[in-house]
Amino acid sequence: MKNQEIAKLFNDIADLLEIKGENPFRIRAYRKAAQNIEALTKDVAEASRDELTNVPGIGDDLAGKIQEYVRTGQLRFYEDLKKEVPDGLAVMLTVPSLGPKTAKLLYDKLKVKDIDELEHLAREHRLRGLPGIQAKTEENILKGIEMIKRGRERQPLGRVLPIAEDILRHLKKAPIKQLSLAGSLRRWKDTIKDIDILATSDNPKEVMRSFVHLPHVKDILMQGPTKSSVIIKEDIQVDLRVVEDDSFGAALAYFTGSKAHNIRLREMAVRQGLKINEYGIFRGDDKKVGGKHEEDIYRVLGLPYIPPELREDTGEVEAAIEGRLPDLIELKNIKGDLHVHSNHSDGSHSIETLVEAAIQRGYEYIAITDHSKGLGIARGLNEERLLDEKKEVEALNKKLKGFSLIMGVEVDIRSDGHMDIDDEVLSRLDIVVASIHSGFRQSRQQLTKRLISAMKNPCVSIIAHPTGRLIGERDAYEVDMDEFLRVAKETGTAIEINAYPLRLDLNDTYSKRAKQMGIPLVISTDTHITNQFDYMAYGVSIARRGWLEKTDVLNTLPHNRLIKRLKAKGDRKGIT
Repeated sequence: MKNQEIAKLFNDIADLLEIKGENPFRIRAYRKAAQNIEALTKDVAEASRDELTNVPGIGDDLAGKIQEYVRTGQLRFYEDLKKEVPDGLAVMLTVPSLGPKTAKLLYDKLKVKDIDELEHLAREHRLRGLPGIQAKTEENILKGIEMIKRGRERQPLGRVLPIAEDILRHLKKAPIKQLSLAGSLRRWKDTIKDIDILATSDNPKEVMRSFVHLPHVKDILMQGPTKSSVIIKEDIQVDLRVVEDDSFGAALAYFTGSKAHNIRLREMAVRQGLKINEYGIFRGDDKKVGGKHEEDIYRVLGLPYIPPELREDTGEVEAAIEGRLPDLIELKNIKGDLHVHSNHSDGSHSIETLVEAAIQRGYEYIAITDHSKGLGIARGLNEERLLDEKKEVEALNKKLKGFSLIMGVEVDIRSDGHMDIDDEVLSRLDIVVASIHSGFRQSRQQLTKRLISAMKNPCVSIIAHPTGRLIGERDAYEVDMDEFLRVAKETGTAIEINAYPLRLDLNDTYSKRAKQMGIPLVISTDTHITNQFDYMAYGVSIARRGWLEKTDVLNTLPHNRLIKRLKAKGDRKGIT
C-alpha cells in the first residue's frame, strides 16, 4: 500500500512550506490530506481520480499529485520544493519535537548540516542562548534524536499492521492453504520490529517465489525452500515460513511468542515429561501428541487456551492454571464510539454522515465531541457554537430510530487546570471528554495537577489520551500515574483508551492497573474521518493486552444504561 508513503510525502511538503512561510491554510490542507490518506483502508495507488477526490481534503490538485507519484515514483512539485530548502534543514525536520521554525533558526545561526552535528551541539549545550532555545529545548531535541534511533529498530503498530495485512492479501494469490501473522504483530504490541508470517502449502517453492517478488520487496535477504526473508520498501524485515500442516499450530504458538511466555510453557512441559518446539508437542523424544492446532499445545499441558495478546509472562500462565483467565473483550462488544469529531470543528464530515458510517458498523450510538475554543487550529467551538451544535444534535435525534447521538465536547484542560468551556454549558451536555493539548513540557507536578483538576470537575465524564504520547513522534508527558489513577477511582471519572494507532493511550500496562482498581474505561477512536471508525480494533487490542473484559468498558453498555452511568459520576458501584 502506498497510503503511508504518500501521507509522509504530504507531511514533508507541509514542513517545507512552513519553513518557507507559506499560507497556513495551504500547509494545513496538506497535513489534513495526509491524515485522511493514512486512515484509508483502500490503497490510493488503486483508486481512480473520482475516488481520490471523494476523500475529504483531496481536490483535483492533490489527486493529480497522488497519481503523478504513483505513476512515476516521485513528485516534481516536492522535488522542486526541496531545492529551495537546504539539505541540512530538511534533515532536521525528521527530529520529533523540532518544529520547522526552530529547525530554520538552528540552520541559519549555526549551519547545522545533519542530525549527528545537532546531537553533538545539544550535548555540548551550544544551542542555548539562541532565541527561544533553553536547557529544556536541548533536552527535548536529544529525546527526539533518541526517538529516531529507536524508530530504526521498532515502528508503530498502526503503521506496520496495514502493510502486513496488504502482504497477506497478495500472498493469498499463491497456492497457500493456511496463512497467519505471528510474532509481536499477532500479540498486538504497540511497536513492531519485524513481520513474521506463517503458512502451509503443497507447493512451498511457488509460495517462496511469489513472496520474494511481491511489489513491497526492496531487497531479498534469503530465499530458501521453506523460509525466505526480505526487506520491504518501508525498511522492515519480513520473514515467511512454510511448515507442514501437522505442525502449523505448534509453529504458530512458537513464532507468536513472546519468548518469555514460551519459556514458561517449556518449563511446564519438562516437568510433565514433555517437549515443545515449532514442530509439535512430544512425549519422550519422538511420540508426537499434538501440534496441528495451536490449542493442542495448551490442552496437552493441561491449560485452557491463552489468547495471543496475553502471552507476555505477566501472570497469564498462573491465571490459566488457577482458572482465572479473563473473558477478554471483543470488537463485537463495542456498542458505540464516545470520541468523534464532526466538521463543526476539525472533522471532515457532517454529523449526518458520521451517523450513517456508525450505523453501517452496527453501532447503537456515537458521541459528538468536537474541540473547544482553546484549540484554535482545530476550529474549536465556543459556548455559543457548542449550544448551536447541541440543537442540531437534538433535532437529528428526533428523526433517528434505533440509533442515538450523544451530545458532548472534547474540552481543553487549560494550563491552570480550568476547563475551556463554562461549567454552566458543560452541565447541559450528555458527555464531557477532557484532554490536554498544550503545555506538554510543564513539570510532572503541573501536568498531574491539571488532570486532577479536570477529574474533580463534576461535569467531566472522561479523560482522553491521558499521557499525550504519539508513538514514534512524541513520548508521553510526565504524569504521576499513581496519583492520576487514585483520583480517577475516587471521582468515578472514566479513562479513555484512545484507539488512534499512534496514540494507543492509555497503554496496556496502565489499563490493567485501572481494571484492578475498578476504574471505568472507554475505548474510543478520536475519529476525524469515517474510515477512522475502523481504528476501534486497535483500542480493543490494547484493552485485551490489559486483561480487560466487557464489563470493564463503558461503551459496551446499551445507550440508556450508558447515559445513566455517565450521569452517576462518583458512583463506586462500577458498571452494572
